[in-house]
Amino acid sequence: MSRVYNFSAGPAMLPEKVLSTAAAEMLDYNGTGESVMEMSHRSKEYQAIIDETEALLREIMSIPDNYKVLFLQGGASSQFAMVPLNLMNKNKKADFVITGQWATKAYKEAARYGKANVVASSADKTFSYIPKLDPASFDPEADYFHICLNNTIYGTRFTKLPETGDVPLVADMSSCILSEPVDVSKFGVIYAGAQKNMGPAGLTVVIVREDLIGNAMDFTPTMFNYATHSENGSMFNTPPTYAIYICMLVLEWIKSEFGGLEAMKAHNEKKAGILYDFLDSSKLFRGTVEKKDRSLMNVPFVTGNEELDAKFIKESIEARFVNLKGHRSVGGMRASIYNAMPIEGVEKLVAFMKEFEEKNS
Repeated sequence: MSRVYNFSAGPAMLPEKVLSTAAAEMLDYNGTGESVMEMSHRSKEYQAIIDETEALLREIMSIPDNYKVLFLQGGASSQFAMVPLNLMNKNKKADFVITGQWATKAYKEAARYGKANVVASSADKTFSYIPKLDPASFDPEADYFHICLNNTIYGTRFTKLPETGDVPLVADMSSCILSEPVDVSKFGVIYAGAQKNMGPAGLTVVIVREDLIGNAMDFTPTMFNYATHSENGSMFNTPPTYAIYICMLVLEWIKSEFGGLEAMKAHNEKKAGILYDFLDSSKLFRGTVEKKDRSLMNVPFVTGNEELDAKFIKESIEARFVNLKGHRSVGGMRASIYNAMPIEGVEKLVAFMKEFEEKNS
């Protein structure tokens, strides 16, 4: 069997060790005689799985005791509504930094429930940088301050968090969670779709400070109320059981292979450095993001010629490098190099790019 190098922005590649373990346990998990996929979520066997997943996440991310971990469905996009419904409950205001498509969607959804204030935006240059923030523009009466920590489509990331004082900082970490250490105590809410760095599509993880739970707007649907899930241990209804199990295996892989997120960060910096160093020296390819704001996870690049971009994408597929086509709003190419992408994959991609450059310069 020959696996491709999958540079998809999500659903993304998973560690081979995780896939092998899941395959071995597909028909019989831990001597139960059944697959996790068909296991009752009310069984003691499954309770042990979800408990271990939470314990591992708390350990690896150093999540304080006064935060709840919720395993939900609906994708990060559902959080665009859940966050304001649960947090925009005092002054009906929130601040937003617009750094891409997902931050824009979060802002537009929140505007349905209260006053959404844009404190900064990088839309003027196709979101190719993180805008400089002026604290004077922050609303001290905002119920929360929202950022997208890493921008999947445009390849930018916050390297410094905004200082929001008593205003809870809320972050969409879908494409960077578990890629490097973060101080959870600096956030009111962290949310992430699992399909990039945590597991398969279908699971959304929310880490929320306890004091922000229990004050949802009166008309909030039951399933969109954080208290519903917090009070029921993410078991109010059937959770995405198999996706949670795979997330557990991913967390075990991070712990056993890297020991923690400091080593994971070093691993990711090395991978990204290999690709960025080539782009900076290339005469054909160039990155599209300002250097100071470059993502470790998502690397967009172009040749400057649409026909040549298309040729590169076609030939890359033939060479078994898949999902390198860039998002339609940026064009060109994008290599998503999440945790599971081995260094070897990036090295082989760069070797292919060098060869392509020699043939097409």
